[in-house]
Parts: sequence; structure tokens; C-alpha cells
Amino acid sequence: MSLASEKSPKHCAERKLDYYKLYKRIFYIFSTLLSTLLLLILIVWLILRPTKPEFSLKEASINQLDLPSLHTLNSSVQFTILSRNPNQKVGIYYDELKAYASYKGQQITVQSTLPPFYQGHGDINVLTDSLVGAGFPVASSFRYEVQRDKMVGKLVLSLKVGGQVRWKVGSWVSWRYHINVHCIALMDFKEIPSGPLSMKQETQCSTSV
Repeated sequence: MSLASEKSPKHCAERKLDYYKLYKRIFYIFSTLLSTLLLLILIVWLILRPTKPEFSLKEASINQLDLPSLHTLNSSVQFTILSRNPNQKVGIYYDELKAYASYKGQQITVQSTLPPFYQGHGDINVLTDSLVGAGFPVASSFRYEVQRDKMVGKLVLSLKVGGQVRWKVGSWVSWRYHINVHCIALMDFKEIPSGPLSMKQETQCSTSV
């Protein structure tokens, strides 16, 4: 006569109930920890209230603006932008920044990649670069727009910078946020062969995060 080694249905049901309680307890602990962490991050965020960085266009000049054909442009633009972190307790990481110049809503240079950097509390950083467009495609109306601005004596150039930022509070670093910076340079028009077109005064840039 041999002993039965199989477990009864009642015993199996009890084992399944124990596993269910264990999984439920682990899920409850994990959910509680996650909720506490998210709440802590939210409280810190609301207390510190990070302010978006401020940008101003310090210098800008157009060294070349030639139209070899009706639909192509050779351009060279140089700029200097000041970036300031107005926060006293929040640092900012800048990632994947790209800049380009536009005129009358038309992009006139290729995008240039700016090096990533970290900006401490209240720090000011200088961003400078040269933007070029060799045989850059433009609309057929571009030549007309340039000639009209020559007659008026003023040229309005747009400099745009886009990328991603991360906020740093202590050792905690946030996820990435997209940032867009738009700067306007007003220049007195003159023939470029006699010298570059340069802006006259520093201007504040608009920033969205």
C-alpha cells in the first residue's frame, strides 16, 4: 500500500491564495514608494518654481548675402547670444542645441550644432557661432524682398536656437524639455562689399520651454 503524494485541491487553492496575497503586497509597496517619490518631486518642483532661462542677442552681422541665381543664396551670418540662468537653486543642462538664421520667414543658413553645456545658479554663458549657406535654396521672391529692404534702409534678421534642457536640483535631474529661442536683429542696410551688416544694439530674445 503506497501513500498518496498528490496534493488536494484545497491545498492547491490555499497556495494560490498565498501567492496572490504576496504579489498584491509587493505591488502595494511598489506603488506606495513610486507615489511617494513622485509626490516628493512635485513638492520640490512647486517650491523651487524653475524659471525659464533668459537670452539676449549681443551681436549679429551678415558678412555675405549673395544670390548667384534666382533660387539659390550664399550667406554668412555671425552671432553672439548671452544665456542667463535666473534661478538661484536650479541648474540647467543644455542638450542638442541647433541654430540657424532666417529672413522674411525663409531659412537662409544650414543648422549649426552648438556644444552642450551646464549652467549653474545665476550664471551667464556666451554662445557664439558662424552660420553659412552655400547654394542654399530660397524662394524666387527672395531677391525682391532684399531689394525692397535696401530701398527702406533696414533689414530684419531672425536667429533661432532650438534644443533640449534639463533642470538640476541637488543631485536630481529632470527629464528633457524642448526649448525654442527666437532673436531679432535690426540692421541698417548697406552694400555688403563695403563691410558687413551689423546690428546696432543688444536685443532681448523670446524663449519658450
